[in-house]
Amino acid sequence: MSELEQALATIARGADEIIKREDLAARLKTGVPLRVKAGFDPTAPDLHLGHTVLLNKMRQFQDLGHQVIFLIGDFTGMIGDPTGKNVTRKPLTRDDVLVNAQTYAEQVYKVLDREKTELRFNSEWFDKMSAADMIKLAAQYTVARMLERDDFTKRYAAQQPIAIHEFMYPLTQGYDSVALKADVELGGTDQKFNLLMGRGLQEHYGQRPQVVLTMPLLEGLDGVNKMSKSLGNYIGINEPAIDIVTKTMKIGDELMWRWFELLSFEVSLDELATMKQDIAHGVLNPRDAKLRLARELAARFHNPAAAELAIAGWHAVVRGEGDTALLPQADIAVPAEGMRLAALLTAAGLTASNSEANRKLKERAVRIDAEVVEDAQRVFSPGFEGVLQVGKRNFARVRLVQA
Repeated sequence: MSELEQALATIARGADEIIKREDLAARLKTGVPLRVKAGFDPTAPDLHLGHTVLLNKMRQFQDLGHQVIFLIGDFTGMIGDPTGKNVTRKPLTRDDVLVNAQTYAEQVYKVLDREKTELRFNSEWFDKMSAADMIKLAAQYTVARMLERDDFTKRYAAQQPIAIHEFMYPLTQGYDSVALKADVELGGTDQKFNLLMGRGLQEHYGQRPQVVLTMPLLEGLDGVNKMSKSLGNYIGINEPAIDIVTKTMKIGDELMWRWFELLSFEVSLDELATMKQDIAHGVLNPRDAKLRLARELAARFHNPAAAELAIAGWHAVVRGEGDTALLPQADIAVPAEGMRLAALLTAAGLTASNSEANRKLKERAVRIDAEVVEDAQRVFSPGFEGVLQVGKRNFARVRLVQA
């Protein structure tokens, strides 16, 4: 492949849609670095792997020599993104937004090259706009066009309220592209309407319309729903390396391929195809492929040494190979009289409730330091240290301290 074809193949990896691909090819052919923008509203303080799908694509653009703009929507965050919502989203306060924005800025450089990243806040231009300027911006689109958005259409048909300020969100996101003179904007498939809004507004303001590249929404640990903190099916990029490894090892074999395509930098699509064939022919164990992905993710968000320790800890518990002392230890506060086993399993995050813990105990699915235990009434006092395990892959090394 030519250098241009290789660049296009890298950019297209995992992408759902590129609008317009021929325009992207023409811009790449000029050799002039593109201004590549992706916006993030700081609605929560921590990023998870779902967020990194876009960050990974931004890093690929950086590695190809383009200028990446990580835009923090500190202004739009106060409006509240209505995408996918069936009710009006509660706007954040400026203080909330600023706290979350600072945390975002610290986390993104686990993926992006700090020296090659332009970090911007959209309050830079929106705080300077007058009421008259906002009215002029609002005049660029009709209510009928806004109601073409799928979520607005559904809410309108269901007679659910749509606040006027929600119509401003796509307009303000679109205007970000005008302010930044973006050549390319990245976003999830659920953001397509807003991304196309940027193209329209750029044309109105005399700019060449940006290329729109949409990425799929990453399924969470359950393999069904979009990764989300509210659903508990996520892996946070600030989580300990051992948690990144153990959670990655829990995903289904089919979901593993999706994660490889969207999250891996080390495995090419050709190698991925070979791995699939090797697993189909029994040459490669899916567990070993999953371990490779887990190692890569843990190393990216921590470092290679931490990743190897986490892998060794996983082997020690799940396969009985190695020293469980390699596992990081979590302190759990318990009363002086101690805590019963079912409650302890729940406190350690290994079961969702005491009733689930009791059920697992009856199923002989609970181990302490590799020994099966069944006594739900057993009490553990401050000073206890050991490895708790529920099933094959849920485990934690804990130390009990007095509350």
